[in-house]
Amino acid sequence: METIRMSQNHAAVRLVDASDTLPRNSERWRPIRVPAQVIEAEIERLSRIPAPQNGRRSALIVHPESKEVSGISQGVQIAINVLLPGERTQGFRYNASQVELCIRGRGTVHVENQSMTMEPYDVTMVPSMRHHWYSNDGDTAWVRLSYSNAPLLQRLGVLYVEEGEASSSALSEDPPASAVYTSNSAPDIAVSPDGARLRGYEFLTDIPVVENRALCWPWTSVSATLSSEPGDGKRTIMLLYNPATERRNGTTHSFFATMSRVPPGSPPRRAGRGHRHSSVAINYHFQGSGSSQVDGETIAWEAGDLLLSAPGWSEHAHFVSPEGASVLTIQDHPLHIGMESLIWQERIDGPILTLGSQPGQKGYVGPRLAGA
Repeated sequence: METIRMSQNHAAVRLVDASDTLPRNSERWRPIRVPAQVIEAEIERLSRIPAPQNGRRSALIVHPESKEVSGISQGVQIAINVLLPGERTQGFRYNASQVELCIRGRGTVHVENQSMTMEPYDVTMVPSMRHHWYSNDGDTAWVRLSYSNAPLLQRLGVLYVEEGEASSSALSEDPPASAVYTSNSAPDIAVSPDGARLRGYEFLTDIPVVENRALCWPWTSVSATLSSEPGDGKRTIMLLYNPATERRNGTTHSFFATMSRVPPGSPPRRAGRGHRHSSVAINYHFQGSGSSQVDGETIAWEAGDLLLSAPGWSEHAHFVSPEGASVLTIQDHPLHIGMESLIWQERIDGPILTLGSQPGQKGYVGPRLAGA
């Protein structure tokens, strides 16, 4: 039963009878492959257009089921960005965080007083609310994929964007507050033997700072840790870890990025059921080919394809061809750890675990691969 009632400050509010019910999940978006040819055509189009006033030639990859925000999933936005030789963008900052993958050319990410040069398959992260801009230092077009959590902030109505050069006010510190009201001296009162406490408001508004610098993971360093031939004893997947994310195991506080490489000639994965998790997964395949099974649908992919390979809680498994493959995977895993919503089922007939809140999978070095 649904009723509409008037209120003093709004035209109407909805009251929905939820007696004897529990919340229900909304429909999941379907998996979708963005072929390399589509991405390449858009790169060529962006390369031909005149430079925009802000210098950013950019196109968003939008899921066909997206209605409210421009995302490839409900909480992840991916942009194709092209910068020609000698060009630079105007600076800006916003309260979204970014992961950048260079897929062609060479350029530099400038984040306040830091500069990070990127070459193919290098990955960088730009923290929230850092003034940043980009310059092409090479002699060919610089192309990168930029992943951000902007769609989630848009859905919440809190995306903040500030365009233009860095202002002194943005970088200045507040004057020191009275020593009487500090987070260290805030009231701290126990109200239950189980650990419930009361803290003063000054504790709420002055959170301890964990330094979060812009970081770069060069492909030359990352690839040296990944398996290059069967049986070499190296890992096939590694997390690009940012220590500022601490137990959330992230590259940013919203996303983790992993680099995986299955070398040519590796034994094929046996057919069977996949695994699933509440975090969404998006794969960019920059070498090799294979296929993925997502909720019973088989999707073939090849080098240059982008794949929404696991809409949240979709069962999925990946199968690599004999030529091998290299893949960047982005998941909103750290966000879910922070919300205590990261549920994970490694085997479909196994337990559903809340990672970060209860003991997780033991001994795994990759999906279904046990450690020594």
